[in-house]
Amino acid sequence: MKITGTVLVTGASAGIGEACARAFAAAGARLVLTARREDRLRALADELRVEHGTESHLVTLDMRDREAVLSMLSSLPGEFGAVDVLVNNAGLGRGLDKVQTGDVDGWDEMVDTNVKGLLYATRAVTPGMVERGRGHVINIGSVAGHEVYPGGAVYCATKHAVGAITRGLRMDLLGTGVRVSTVDPGMVETEFSVVRFAGDRERADAVYRGLTPLVAADIADAVLWVASRPAHVNIDEIIIKPTDQASATLVNRS
Repeated sequence: MKITGTVLVTGASAGIGEACARAFAAAGARLVLTARREDRLRALADELRVEHGTESHLVTLDMRDREAVLSMLSSLPGEFGAVDVLVNNAGLGRGLDKVQTGDVDGWDEMVDTNVKGLLYATRAVTPGMVERGRGHVINIGSVAGHEVYPGGAVYCATKHAVGAITRGLRMDLLGTGVRVSTVDPGMVETEFSVVRFAGDRERADAVYRGLTPLVAADIADAVLWVASRPAHVNIDEIIIKPTDQASATLVNRS
């Protein structure tokens, strides 16, 4: 697959975001990469430059910072400013507490990152897409946007919101030439569970024990495929799970 133009990936320093950066670099794209961890972004950009000759513009950014997101992403320099594909990947889960015992700070972080941060990036980038009459917004959702499970009320709510925003945005952009898609993964072994369980590696590893989960590259492959369809084709939604997973909570463990 060949991708020309500029691809902006949020949360690109690890996991699915990093894998998307690698996939689009291999396809020939120019990259805008955002994350909070500047050292990881620089290391990734250096690697992609050596491997693929990729041009990257790096933005150290917390997606919860509205003013920073809106100003930095709406005023990208030169050829990086004409974003052809926006991959709204930045997001996280915090804990598996019941609502009545939940961590309010964790709720705020999930809502502010998963929902508001996605909206900020979309608001910053889509006016240029509309002006040029082309572009593609690809949101990274989750099976949690289709189901709810015990202890996941707030995280699932944020991913349900991503689904609603995706569908509404597609309606808002109808007739502009801008496409809108969502790729919704099931169990992917990344840093997600380590973050969710506040660095408890043993608990995080147990999530994937006894089954073969997806890896970040599986999701990046789907994102790249969605982005590479002809301009008259819009893939609305992909739900992608491991063969060992039938629902958000029903898995086969050997």
